[in-house]
Amino acid sequence: MKPVYMSSKGQVVVPAAIRRRFNIQPGTRIVFMEEKGRIILQPVTREYINSFRGIFKQKPGQKSAVQELLEDRAADRKQEDG
Repeated sequence: MKPVYMSSKGQVVVPAAIRRRFNIQPGTRIVFMEEKGRIILQPVTREYINSFRGIFKQKPGQKSAVQELLEDRAADRKQEDG
């Protein structure tokens, strides 16, 4: 753990070892999150984005949210038309 200091402009320097370990390059976006009283800095790298692949994948036989919405709207229209 290496302490860093915040400048008067609210800037901090991420230590070089951490930048290398997490592949943080100039221009890398970093998201600040709060969790259980802690501040978490999450670099938005290609690896981070790729980690979300497949988390919303449908299970076999399951309808998509869009398909359910379309069916609900069709049923509503049918009911209104009487």
